[in-house]
Amino acid sequence: MTAPHVSLPDDPTNLPDLPPLDPLVSPLTGWTRAHWEAVADRLLDGLLPYASPRFAQYRLPGRAGHSGPWSDGLEGFARSFLLAAFRIAGSNGRAGPSLIERYATGLAAGTDPHGDEHWPPITDRAQPMVEAASVAIALHESRPWLWDHLDDRVRERVADWLGGFVGADVNDSNWRLFQVITEEFLASVGAPHRRAEIDAGLARLDDWYRGGGWYTDGDGRKFDYYNAWALHLYPVLWARIAGERADPGTVLRHRARLREFLAVHQHFFGSDGAPVHQGRSLTYRFATTAPLWAGALADATPLPPGRTRRLASGALKHFAERGAPDEHGLLTLGWYRPFLPVTQRYSGPASPYWASKAFLGLLLPDDHPVWTAREETAPVDTADVRLSLPAPGWLLHSTAADGIVRLVNHGSDRLPPPPAAADDSPHYARLAYSTATAPETPEATTGPDNHIALLAPDGTPSPRGRIHPLGAEGRRAASWHRALVPGDTGAGHRIETVSVVHGPWEVRVHRLDAPPGTPVREGGWAVADDTAPPVGETGPALAVARRADGLTSALVGLYGWGDAEGRVVAAVGVNAVGHHSATPVLQRPEGARLLVTLVLLSADPHTGWTGASAGVAADGTVEIRFPDGTTETVPPP
Repeated sequence: MTAPHVSLPDDPTNLPDLPPLDPLVSPLTGWTRAHWEAVADRLLDGLLPYASPRFAQYRLPGRAGHSGPWSDGLEGFARSFLLAAFRIAGSNGRAGPSLIERYATGLAAGTDPHGDEHWPPITDRAQPMVEAASVAIALHESRPWLWDHLDDRVRERVADWLGGFVGADVNDSNWRLFQVITEEFLASVGAPHRRAEIDAGLARLDDWYRGGGWYTDGDGRKFDYYNAWALHLYPVLWARIAGERADPGTVLRHRARLREFLAVHQHFFGSDGAPVHQGRSLTYRFATTAPLWAGALADATPLPPGRTRRLASGALKHFAERGAPDEHGLLTLGWYRPFLPVTQRYSGPASPYWASKAFLGLLLPDDHPVWTAREETAPVDTADVRLSLPAPGWLLHSTAADGIVRLVNHGSDRLPPPPAAADDSPHYARLAYSTATAPETPEATTGPDNHIALLAPDGTPSPRGRIHPLGAEGRRAASWHRALVPGDTGAGHRIETVSVVHGPWEVRVHRLDAPPGTPVREGGWAVADDTAPPVGETGPALAVARRADGLTSALVGLYGWGDAEGRVVAAVGVNAVGHHSATPVLQRPEGARLLVTLVLLSADPHTGWTGASAGVAADGTVEIRFPDGTTETVPPP
């Protein structure tokens, strides 16, 4: 069953020229390769009104990135060039001579140091490094139709511009792979490069591998979609550029890791196509599908071809039906509608076009099984699933009845290793994320959703900060963090949390080391809608928020909350899913040492929260009963 996350009109897309649905080959989404080509063409056409006269810059409307409009214009060229290259190569050059000419003209103008449209140079740790990798990939994939036909002087200028990478200082993160890609392309065209820098970047990637298909994006615990659309993707694209220059052992190692990752990544998409809403750069939207195509491209996937397409088409269709692209054919800074809190300082108006990576599948020929096989169900379509992911410290639990995937977070905080100061991003610090919700993002404070906090006298909540994982196995995961109460000059107070999941439910066992009388607050899932505020229901140790379509968030105090009155915190304009949002909250004014809470997110009308209970044995073991009668125990620490 597909969760009715939003009410959609009869023709919900801004894509009037889509081909008819094909229920025979694509019984789940109706979408085929022709739909992907139509969306690609709409995105490329939508950029034309914002192109500079010689097409080297695309200056889109919206907030400038921290590197400024000059860099933003390059970003518009480079990221859309990726999409154009996949479209050109996927059609064997038949996508239209005008598209080839458009980007050939842009390359000539952008690399002309004396021209009005020249690109900013590649310098140490600068944004053009990111864009250079996209240019290099696009040049390689479209080489027979574009690079090979460029004037020799233009080719020399392009190589000179890309050559700014050679010997430059690079951020120690996924940016190392931008250098790998760019210098490998330079090697492929006989231009100056440093093999040692390519090898060092690949070796650094090995340093970040944590097993189970998971890389951290640099040192620390930085687990998010960069694992998908960068750290697994670029090694596949590097191998395509390197060809026989690539070390076979390195290529096989990358493919094996990608295969292992895709076995898990398939579980990150809801039955409606939505990816789990966690991490930074979420404005890249359906770029979450890029590794699915990369696995098929490199013969490094455990997924049947019909499932690969079902997952990828489901995600693209999900966003297309909810406003991305918009009525002008543009990808805006946001999730569905424009929404700046999902962006970062570096995000410029053209940043969302990293979503071009999702169209990697167009490089596979029309008769490849990923395009011809009948769609197959995704895991969430047919059965409830529970997965523990020890490397990132996560639990995934999904339910077929409503198609929702939930991620319980006990390990990813995107912080550098100590002694770096702790920070609190709503896209990393929450206890849970899902395919049906997004975190609240108020400017002045930490949102209440999926968070437990100690409260200062003025009600200001403590942030979660650095997460210290204690393990993830079976149906449980645990971590602790140090709650720093605003105004308290001490070292903070330890809160240890154990999550136990079953079906749509999560039970959280919190052990708090805080001074007696310190107020404590916990929130459940924030549900949001554009059309109307969710409806609230409260009672002793109970708070419920329900959307008009039935999506329900419930929070139930099972132990330690006493008769604390539940409440529903309403908000406007702070949630990526909808303009109106609401979060169920419990607050205990006098604090507690042990709290046990039932948390529910469900769109299934047959799922409830009554019948759950918790007790504590003499030795401190917490005994849990879920609403369906299933029992679990959590031993003392």
